[in-house]
Amino acid sequence: MTKLAPKPARAATASQGKVLYCESEGSILRAQSKLFEGAGFTVEHAIGRATAEQALRKNTYDVVILGHTLTKDDRHHLPYMAKKLNEGTQVLVLHASGKHPAVDYAMDSRDGEKAVLAALNSLVQQRLLVAS
Repeated sequence: MTKLAPKPARAATASQGKVLYCESEGSILRAQSKLFEGAGFTVEHAIGRATAEQALRKNTYDVVILGHTLTKDDRHHLPYMAKKLNEGTQVLVLHASGKHPAVDYAMDSRDGEKAVLAALNSLVQQRLLVAS
């Protein structure tokens, strides 16, 4: 009997992007992260504004996703912080209304998983075009 070697875990390619996903509630963060990871993105997590700020100071990301459980103040402050620390970073805000000068794309996450992934893919591609 021939044993097949297990398939290695699918690693994200550069075109799939590195994402910082921020929420205030861990259960929402873990559930939604599975969607992004399943689509092949490398995802780092931040629960709350302070943790997000630490991550932004420590690493660079293609896209920062600000989830709907963050406070309105956090969703307002963190885009500025992301852009200040890394100009090319794209910012996607879930559950947003109105315009924000540092936000690249704002949407209602109730539009569904496909819409969120389409927005994320678009922002990663924009980031990679700017970086090259």
